[in-house]
Amino acid sequence: MARELKRSLSIAGHRTSLSLEPEFWEALRNAAARRGVPVAQLVSEIDTTRGQRNLSSAVRVWLLAEARRL
Repeated sequence: MARELKRSLSIAGHRTSLSLEPEFWEALRNAAARRGVPVAQLVSEIDTTRGQRNLSSAVRVWLLAEARRL
């Protein structure tokens, strides 16, 4: 797997950065496209349910759950 790529985005009215491997960025873009929402909006939704996990881990776990649902 390739090195993580860090991207900045705005969620919940503030800027944050998210580090994910390229494969996870692609899966995240695809999931957002399937829902017809911007990536930042999907990440914001994931953020509201992540509990104590860091945001990058929460996104990865969400994407795994999403893949299992498909």
